[in-house]
Amino acid sequence: MPMPLEYQRAAADFDRLLDIARESAGLATRNQAYTMIQGVFIVFRRRLELADAIRFAQVLPAVARALFVADWDLGAPLLPFEDREALTREVQALRRHHNFAPDTCIRDVARAVRACCDGADLDRILSTLSPQARAFWAG
Repeated sequence: MPMPLEYQRAAADFDRLLDIARESAGLATRNQAYTMIQGVFIVFRRRLELADAIRFAQVLPAVARALFVADWDLGAPLLPFEDREALTREVQALRRHHNFAPDTCIRDVARAVRACCDGADLDRILSTLSPQARAFWAG
């Protein structure tokens, strides 16, 4: 069996995610976009049961999927979803002195993820999650 196309194009797909997120957020660099995406992923996964988080990750492009699960403390307690402002501040707290995520960071990453994923698959997974989890990804 040949290598799946998603792995052959992994770097290009991740570059596209970074570029869309950077442009949507008005950031200057891909490094800034990377930190913003990483922060959004961490904030979201902290609020999901492991099985739900893995199901969500399955719809992400390969490198984004790896970023979503990287350095995960599986023993950390689940956190509740809070209002958008509190979740945004949590995203912005990741590497605070090197984080340029705007107040629209969650929306910006949601737009980029939606542009880089199969929308039907993403919606199917989101429909199985809590209303707060669905609202998190509302663009």
